[in-house]
Amino acid sequence: MTRTQIAIIGAGPSGLLLGQLLAKSGVSNIILEQRCAEYVLGRIRAGVIEKWSADLLDEAGVGARMHRDGLTHEGIELCFGGQRHRIDFSDLVGKSVVIYGQTEITRDLMNGRAGAGGETIYEAADVSVQQSGAGPCTVSYQQHGATHELQCDYIAGCDGFHGVSRKSIPEHLLKCYERVYPFGWLGILVDQPPVSQELIYANHERGFALCSMRSRTRSRLYLQCRLDDHVEDWPDRRFYEELSRRLDDEAVAALRHGASIEKSIAPLRSFVAEPMRYGNLFLVGDAAHIVPPTGAKGLNLAASDVYYLWQALVEFYRDGSRAGIDAYSERALRRVWKAERFSWWMTSMLHCFPEGSGFDQKIQRAELEYLVSSRAAMTALAENYVGLPF
Repeated sequence: MTRTQIAIIGAGPSGLLLGQLLAKSGVSNIILEQRCAEYVLGRIRAGVIEKWSADLLDEAGVGARMHRDGLTHEGIELCFGGQRHRIDFSDLVGKSVVIYGQTEITRDLMNGRAGAGGETIYEAADVSVQQSGAGPCTVSYQQHGATHELQCDYIAGCDGFHGVSRKSIPEHLLKCYERVYPFGWLGILVDQPPVSQELIYANHERGFALCSMRSRTRSRLYLQCRLDDHVEDWPDRRFYEELSRRLDDEAVAALRHGASIEKSIAPLRSFVAEPMRYGNLFLVGDAAHIVPPTGAKGLNLAASDVYYLWQALVEFYRDGSRAGIDAYSERALRRVWKAERFSWWMTSMLHCFPEGSGFDQKIQRAELEYLVSSRAAMTALAENYVGLPF
């Protein structure tokens, strides 16, 4: 049986970031990942990084490439009624965000862990968690036809919404809150320059659209679509035609068509599981909560969980104090629910809801018009978008 202080389940950004921070603080850890490294790197996810998340990547020693290749954005643009309106983060709150793909963050964290000699066990199947009161925990897994066991003091469940960690908590002890939205996002990745220097969030009677990017030469474009749509229903030509209908004339003129190199449909949901701790098991990131991507909070919310848990574990091993461990769930959930609220608000304001009435559409338009005419309202959006402090 192998022994470590912390077993981390999941080698996505949250698991790797936690492992890197713990290792730099002298806390031993081993990461278990169900998939292979290539599969993990193949996930196409978030690209907007809050200042606080960027600071945490710097603390982990893996921020150099992000600062070199990432794009600093000091605002976003809201498009409705055929016109764009800029929300100036720098002017309103004196902060900015960085556009840098989650795939690149994962790569940086993998390289940092390998350089530091950290152990990550890939293709660990049938992971299960056992706790025995105040004693050590055991995580068992299958690999290459053999059963292995990992003994540890604490377990960090960083294995996402469908992972084993949350399922290891007795159902009667968990309270789950969920809202499933009646639409999805159809997204394509294309090697063409971005439509604009900043993200364009478009509200249109035909549905929401988003023009984003991963670099100066690679764009990520989204359309609101039906839940029963399939990728095969959306050849590239149809995608660009529909996107053009939902953008302003200037954006349409700047839109460069190109063959999609990735295309997928993602359903939208809001989800929170409480508490985020069960004995010596802690839920981190998507294992505990999901936000719709409209507010760009998913990866950033996982980063704040990592921060709170890292601080709590270092405090325990350094000072013998369990205060941070005992407060982890409550502390993390306070920030989770603020991010859930912001993501719900952005989603509600920008999307077309199938069941919406004419009254609902008028209220939505009034909300948008008020937002772009009120410095106080724009400041509230900017403050939340750039990220509330950890």
